[in-house]
Amino acid sequence: MATSNTKKPLACNSGALRKATRRLAQLYDATLAPCGLSSGQRSLLVHIERAGSPSMTELAHSLVLDRSALARNIKPLERDGFLMQRPDSDDGRSRRVALTTAGRAKLAEANRLWRKAQSRFEHVYGEERAAALRAALSEIYSDEFLEAFGQP
Repeated sequence: MATSNTKKPLACNSGALRKATRRLAQLYDATLAPCGLSSGQRSLLVHIERAGSPSMTELAHSLVLDRSALARNIKPLERDGFLMQRPDSDDGRSRRVALTTAGRAKLAEANRLWRKAQSRFEHVYGEERAAALRAALSEIYSDEFLEAFGQP
């Protein structure tokens, strides 16, 4: 599948991943637009749903985000009533995040649209290639890769 952007692949892994991420975000965001969530917001809600009621630290770690970026991303979802924060009953300094009823409903709506975007991606890119891509990327964002890469 040759396009004008594939004349010569980027030599920088980070640059290539960033460009690919921006393109996929554009495509998924366009598909999710009718529900009013971005792909990043949907991902945040998915991670909260999977974890139940994670602490902010746990959630930031699972999203590979720093806590300040997570706090910025949570604000509009909390404002819109899709999630709530509460103090951790075991550690008063920590906060836990949970989906509200409206948040679960919004996530269900977003998931229906997301499945369309996911299906389109797999149709265009190929199911096997998509599965291999997800496996490779999960290796890259793993804690083991971070440890092996070492911190500068």
